[in-house]
Amino acid sequence: MTSQGQSVKLHLDDNFQVNFRERLLIIDSKLETQDVEGLKFLCRDWISDKKLEKYSSASDIFDHLVAAELLSKEDPFFLAELLYILKQNLLLRYLHQSREQVESLLPTRRRVSLFRNLLYELSEGISSENLKDMVFLTRELIPKTQMTSLSFLAYLEKQALIDEDNLVLLEDLCRKVVPNLTRKIEKYKREKASQVGTCPVDKETESLHHGEKELFSCSDVKQFSEALPEATLYRMDRKHRGHCVVVNNHIFTKLQKRPGTDRDAECLERVFQWLGFNVHIYNNVTKGHLDEILKKYKSHPDHADGDCFVFCILTHGKFGAVYSSDGVLISIREIMSHFTAQQCPGLAHKPKLFFIQACQGEEIQPSVYIEADALNSEHAPPAPSLQDSIPSDADFLLGLATIPGYVCFRHVEEGSWYIQSLCNNLKKLVPRHEDILSILTAVNHDVSLQANKNGTMRQMPQPAYTLRKKLIFPMPQKPLLY
Repeated sequence: MTSQGQSVKLHLDDNFQVNFRERLLIIDSKLETQDVEGLKFLCRDWISDKKLEKYSSASDIFDHLVAAELLSKEDPFFLAELLYILKQNLLLRYLHQSREQVESLLPTRRRVSLFRNLLYELSEGISSENLKDMVFLTRELIPKTQMTSLSFLAYLEKQALIDEDNLVLLEDLCRKVVPNLTRKIEKYKREKASQVGTCPVDKETESLHHGEKELFSCSDVKQFSEALPEATLYRMDRKHRGHCVVVNNHIFTKLQKRPGTDRDAECLERVFQWLGFNVHIYNNVTKGHLDEILKKYKSHPDHADGDCFVFCILTHGKFGAVYSSDGVLISIREIMSHFTAQQCPGLAHKPKLFFIQACQGEEIQPSVYIEADALNSEHAPPAPSLQDSIPSDADFLLGLATIPGYVCFRHVEEGSWYIQSLCNNLKKLVPRHEDILSILTAVNHDVSLQANKNGTMRQMPQPAYTLRKKLIFPMPQKPLLY
């Protein structure tokens, strides 16, 4: 391996036109066993433990990252970040990178979490003697097997004895065995606090949770994530995050007004701008105007360099369809079909998210400040399957405020239960690196609680999807704007 790497290196130094995989092979040949262990540890948030156990070389990891679209010739930054953390800065030249370039890009393109970075840094400061002492102090918790400092920390994490919000055990061990490492933990806490501080809960969504305990603890979130089917991740590191379109119908020519919907639109605008999207709000959209909007974004040139696409509709509706402001009933499937890979090649293989705040069935007579986003209907047809609303194409997600056949509710001053909960949970769980399906499950929980508080009024959102990978939005670097 080494001799092969050296021969390729000579060719690389001569004309720098060597094949990308040959460069990866050179890097592999120059990494020691402990570096490979470090790589595996740093990739634990991106590659399952089951697969990491099978990988014996750096090239195995590189192969996985390439297949998962986390590493490519055009964008090798993730590997550059990993090498930088491993202090293998000389190898960055094989990726056309430098230490200074990586440092300048880390604030906006970081993939290795602060928590994982902390654990790796701590492992470097734990000597073999320190490790023996730590194992001795935790003997009742740790199996009697040979461990490195990294495998020791990985075991503590896997057993939920430590996590990004719970470092009590780790702090205690460091304080007793390697006191100087506590400074790294304190630094991590400050950095994490500054990150969390960029995601405050605004007043309009805070009311949904007033007096309630936090929905998930950090360990609950981690266990919930690990219980999901194994999948790779959608890329979230292109030139821009993408476009978010919000169709907000308040006033109709034939139907009743929808007071409170502007609160929903404002909340969606703030949260998706915070997530990095270019948000476009269209108010009181007629059928003709909607056709123009769909045509515009179906062929938008920005999709080629974007990560994702979001389309939100706030209106009246029934049975797999939504109303335009001039009273035309439009199929949800028809709207989504504009963005299939065939119709919209720029979004092929990229996640396309649709969130619909509209009733899908009969109206229920509400109390004084609650309205239903539906029309009166004495004889409602059988409810269609929610999955039938999605085109038979990959990478779609449809989030409906309610299951087909039922109403959904909107407070005339504070906005709808579904959209407010969606915004609130995005703000709360994106910083915890939760995927979108986990976030929507939290929304289901919130809305069901809200329904229980209101007696006979029931509402249960339900997502349907053809996503092929996990969708995790990167932690925003800027504060949430009000």
